[in-house]
Amino acid sequence: MAGGRPGGSGTTGTGGAGPGPRAAARGFTGVGGCTRVGVGVGGRGPAGVAGGGAVAAGIGVGPYRELTIDAQGDVDPAARETVARIEATDLLVFAHGWNSDRSTATRLYDRFFAPFPELVGTGVRLGYVGVVWPSIRFSDEPIPDFEARGAAAPPGSGTALDPDTRRALAEFWPCRDAELDRIAELLEDRPDSAAALVEFGALVRELLRADRVGTPVNLLGPMPAPTPTPAGPGGRVARHDVPAIFAEDVLAVCRTLAHALEQVEGSRDAGTDAGPVPPGAPGLALGGGPRTLWDGAKELLRQATYYEMKKRAGVVGERGLGPVLTDLAGRRPALRIHLIGHSFGARVVSFALRALPDGVGNPKSLTLLQGAFSHYAFSERLPHDPRRGGALRGLQRRVDGPVVACHSAHDSSLGVFYPLASRMAGDSAGLLGFDERWGAIGHDGVRAVPGAPRLDLAAALRDGLPRTGCVSVDAGSVVRRGGAPSGAHSDICHEELARLVVSAGRMGR
Repeated sequence: MAGGRPGGSGTTGTGGAGPGPRAAARGFTGVGGCTRVGVGVGGRGPAGVAGGGAVAAGIGVGPYRELTIDAQGDVDPAARETVARIEATDLLVFAHGWNSDRSTATRLYDRFFAPFPELVGTGVRLGYVGVVWPSIRFSDEPIPDFEARGAAAPPGSGTALDPDTRRALAEFWPCRDAELDRIAELLEDRPDSAAALVEFGALVRELLRADRVGTPVNLLGPMPAPTPTPAGPGGRVARHDVPAIFAEDVLAVCRTLAHALEQVEGSRDAGTDAGPVPPGAPGLALGGGPRTLWDGAKELLRQATYYEMKKRAGVVGERGLGPVLTDLAGRRPALRIHLIGHSFGARVVSFALRALPDGVGNPKSLTLLQGAFSHYAFSERLPHDPRRGGALRGLQRRVDGPVVACHSAHDSSLGVFYPLASRMAGDSAGLLGFDERWGAIGHDGVRAVPGAPRLDLAAALRDGLPRTGCVSVDAGSVVRRGGAPSGAHSDICHEELARLVVSAGRMGR
């Protein structure tokens, strides 16, 4: 799961199709009629990539190309062309999750790709592609052993938005400076006022361009089918497209989120893993002054970015990366492609499968690192509703090798906040338990896919992986470090996980 816009890519917020990367480099008219000149992810990268996706500075392996895709799925034709010309037998295509700027994404790719040259067989010539798409990471979400700018908020900042996060939010929601300035002011001042919290909730809804909410939508399950045109004036999204968490009693929502944060902090101090917050848990009842709820208010803002990233990730995968892969299969039929995704980037690479023709140039492996989407995504029948399947039902058959879902109980983003947000959206758990119905694939692996094995990391590396189909790998032995609120969600740069990708793709020595 856990900024801004890829270099040279244009975004227009949530409404309508925006201009492609070339138009963005010249500037474009965004939401509300304001003009933004093309900028890098988080506003701190270069306006474009030299040569339309040439080798990026800071990547220690090669040949490497960067593929930037904007929020509408537009890909620069020049970048597509440079990727198609990579000389390799096997191409590793990695999509990041949330990152606050392009340089952070580049550092992630450099670190994750570093072990691969020493792990593959002599007949394997690797090529590398880093997908950069418009996502965001709050600066208080730590990345273990990562010293990139903005990797951690300054001590004692509390709920205040640090400058890096404020800039990243401005790129993530362009032309919404008035709302973001007021949100930042409220988070810094923490007024002891219920009216201020109600105002904060209204501002968050305004960022999502929805006045009110009808039918609830959970944050992990399938998104509603897109409508041809936005509903309502001003490009506002249809009422059913926004989770009810953003319209329910904001004091109750913020109190629940604040309690969840306390639980994660307490579990970290005690050296245990925070589990889902059950309904009726201590601290969920109304009570206490409004000033105590601002930690939960900041978490509500974070949940709004997650919801926006979820929508974007599906579009980027299906309309952007998928057609690129189809084009590669036609032009380079002998090229073996291996897809890797972290957090919402796992959603990007998985939803790319929707755009692939059956049986034509299928990827040779798909590795999901702490994937931020439903653990029932590949299921033909949902346990709680056998008439329906998951959003990616049966699409594992479009991968010629295994679909490997790495998961960790140390990931509090996926283990605590996603089930909590889904329950608060009004989803009934039925007989399954409130957290199981909408659990994340990066928390407990693939569910409701008959015959899908469950392995721990040591066994997977020792004995190998199935040749095809879904397999869950418990990576908690290495994916285990990180502070609140996200836990170990971003603790993915380990040689063991690189070896797992090599095993999945049959690229080893």
